Amino acid sequence: MELRTAAGNRGSTQPVKHTIMARTVNVGLIQRAVSLDPETNLRDTVADMETAARRGAQIICTQELYRSQYFCQTEDHSFFGLAESIPGPSTAAFSAVARKHGVVIVASLFERRAQGLYHNTAVVIDADGTLLGMYRKMHIPDDPLFYEKFYFTPGDLGFKTFDTKFARVGVLICWDQWYPEAARLTALCGAEILFYPTAIGWHPAEKEQYGVAQHTSWETIQRSHAIANGLYVASPNRIGHEGEPDGGIEFWGQSFICDPSGVIMQKAGSDQAEILIAECDLDRLEFQRTHWPFLRDRRIDAYGDIVKRYRD
Repeated sequence: MELRTAAGNRGSTQPVKHTIMARTVNVGLIQRAVSLDPETNLRDTVADMETAARRGAQIICTQELYRSQYFCQTEDHSFFGLAESIPGPSTAAFSAVARKHGVVIVASLFERRAQGLYHNTAVVIDADGTLLGMYRKMHIPDDPLFYEKFYFTPGDLGFKTFDTKFARVGVLICWDQWYPEAARLTALCGAEILFYPTAIGWHPAEKEQYGVAQHTSWETIQRSHAIANGLYVASPNRIGHEGEPDGGIEFWGQSFICDPSGVIMQKAGSDQAEILIAECDLDRLEFQRTHWPFLRDRRIDAYGDIVKRYRD
């Protein structure tokens, strides 16, 4: 980069050159199958985080509700016993990993806020082990085998970002990923990387007929958020069959990280535990947002009806 002659070099005909260090960060996603034992899931996830850190990951994200199988397939009061407080066992374990390895951790938890008040929550832990804050899932689905409204109170913290050691990150959770409004509002808070901890899969009876379309839709909508907002998107999903042998959910994995153009940088398979790591160049955001200036050209004076349920 060439600049004008500095004051201390008056008379020199040579431009002063400054070297600008690129801002890069290695993002790691953990994709794995989940056992019936929460303590085993915690232990195995900690081991994966440490492996990811040794491989160079600096921000590491779990899949949705990492500590248990996806219990929302049924409405069963006993599953409230899986919830934990924040701070609690998971944040204590992950904070220790963050301090030990100097990494940032994004983790999805079943939060017990108070008696009868539970949330689907993501926490962000900085590289020194500090709990920076949390995001509570805003959009709560209620579909066959995804009966989340029975368990989770909708989030009340709004859309937000967290200034970590390596980047300003935003977090949304699973069903949130279908809503452009959520991605946009998080981007408008300054997110450079948007994480979507996820638990999504096929109903086995529907896979043959609808499976390709369902997965393609899921991947495309998230890549579109990267494009529309000029940021990186990282989406970890689980693998494995959970639930009734003749039904249940076959989680499709295929976790991925895409760049601000929506190009997939790293993608996992559909049936193997994997740790994805991709280098994200944060200086790319400036280039992307000036060459594709969607934020500049927004007509905020014309969007009032967006807060209506429907425009009759």
